[in-house]
Amino acid sequence: MKSTLVWKTLKISPALLGLSLFTVSNTYAAIPDQTANTSESTVELNRQLSETSIEIDPLQIAADVPPSLNPTNTTADSHQELLEQIQRYSGENDAESLNQVTSVGQLRDVSPGDWAYEALRSLVERYGCIAGYPDGTYRGNRALTRYEFAAGLNACLNQIERLIGTGGFDETELETLRRLIQEFEAELATLGARVDNLEGRVAFLEDNQFSTTTKLKGEVIFNLGGAFSDEDLRIDGEDADGDGDIDEFGDNLTFSHRTRLNFDTSFMGEDRLRVRLQAGNIPEFDEATGTEMARLGFGAATDNDIVIDDLIYEFSLGDKIRIAIGANDFDFNEIANLHNPYLESSGTGALNRFYRRNPFVFRNNAEQGVGANIIFSDSLSLDVAYVTGESESPADKDGVFNGDFTAISQLNLALAETLDLGFAFGYSFYPGEDVNLSGSTGSPRAKEPFGEIATSALRFGIQGNWRVTPTINLVGWGGYIDAEAEAGAREGDDADLWTWMASVSFLDLGKEGAIFSVAGGMPPKLTDVDGGDEDDDTSFLIEAQYKYPITDNILITPGAYVILNPNHDDGNDDIWVGTIRTTFSF
Repeated sequence: MKSTLVWKTLKISPALLGLSLFTVSNTYAAIPDQTANTSESTVELNRQLSETSIEIDPLQIAADVPPSLNPTNTTADSHQELLEQIQRYSGENDAESLNQVTSVGQLRDVSPGDWAYEALRSLVERYGCIAGYPDGTYRGNRALTRYEFAAGLNACLNQIERLIGTGGFDETELETLRRLIQEFEAELATLGARVDNLEGRVAFLEDNQFSTTTKLKGEVIFNLGGAFSDEDLRIDGEDADGDGDIDEFGDNLTFSHRTRLNFDTSFMGEDRLRVRLQAGNIPEFDEATGTEMARLGFGAATDNDIVIDDLIYEFSLGDKIRIAIGANDFDFNEIANLHNPYLESSGTGALNRFYRRNPFVFRNNAEQGVGANIIFSDSLSLDVAYVTGESESPADKDGVFNGDFTAISQLNLALAETLDLGFAFGYSFYPGEDVNLSGSTGSPRAKEPFGEIATSALRFGIQGNWRVTPTINLVGWGGYIDAEAEAGAREGDDADLWTWMASVSFLDLGKEGAIFSVAGGMPPKLTDVDGGDEDDDTSFLIEAQYKYPITDNILITPGAYVILNPNHDDGNDDIWVGTIRTTFSF
């Protein structure tokens, strides 16, 4: 390990450390004339260095190199072999060979304003053990290899050895060096103990790590929330929840949780297999309120049972194509760009389900499928997917190609660094039992325009994201579905469905990482339906939330949303939902 090499080098050469500190602090001091006592001082210094078991010998440095560089590590032959490797390394490429410099001014990329300028100047002009590249550069910000470190250290040690042997230090310098050797002896011993301790801890972690190929990521949400209204919703004048009473709801708040564990495994470095386990009891408020417009965006009604919530394998084909195959609620959003960076996440995004993504594009009643992201250039890409619903049965109208399926694509355009758009088109077919055109975000009529009748749908959507300023971001989308009944007495009937949304987010408001967002829109609405009832009125959904990071791993989000004219019926009282969501990630 690099830390071991550095420590062992320091351990065998405290004199070098003391000398370096001394020369940096005395760069501009003149070198006094040698005196008659210089030779005696030199002899005395060498005697002290010998008593301290300090040998300035590059072969000893080679002996302390880790086994990865010197497998035998026992004989002089192996020491010589390492030094030969260093020499071959420095000369293996003439174009990159290092040239000795005699003045720091020869290094054209080093200026007096650089923080290490004086140290370089002293080492170059006084000790002559710094080399530059043939093009006259020093490349001080480039990473240092272990061979380069050994070669440079060897050159400096040779120079120091020569100066000591020839009386190149005066009495003042020698006295200072003696003091530094004694002063730093305890610190070096302490540093050695700390390095040994760290190496032991690293070895323990490597031996007890979770997996060499799998990373564990977790998220826990605690939510305090409730829904409030004056009375139950009505659909066509009747009680929406079917209990026969038109009564108030939302008398009680709920405190609930959702826990997720993501196991991300890579087999080839560029791929990822994600297996996600989930358990929770967060209510989604659709049953309590009588409308799916009230659903939370992070609900988890599993009765605390552990379920496999996500199963996706992603891999690349070259540099331009990314493939995803998945099951367990795999939909177009798993591979496509949602163009909604601050509200799309279920754990840290919008409070209401509708605002996370365009339901006519990214919510297709899917269970499993395959998708791809194809990059043509920095400003142009294409998302495609084929997803299916319940397609495990071999029965007619229940297979992969004649059952519940959606084929969909989205063309992404980056018009500037701050503006990107997505244009989506798709086709869906539902055999009849599981028709869901609204993605469970709109009215009952928008979900099943013709009832439980086989239905096809042409899907259109446009979504965009615009960073107006560094702290203000706008998002918007619009969607349209042309639906047609495919069976029964209503075969050939048409219906139109519409939806739209707009939001603004203020970034770093009050604290770095904090985001205040306001969103408004119209949940999916049924219009112009042949032979049936359409949504006569219009619902509007408005949300406000403030995401405030307590730490890097704790995020608290208080917020609320209101549904005006729920289920597109102005006879229904407004519904209010308030939450305080706390998200822990690890």
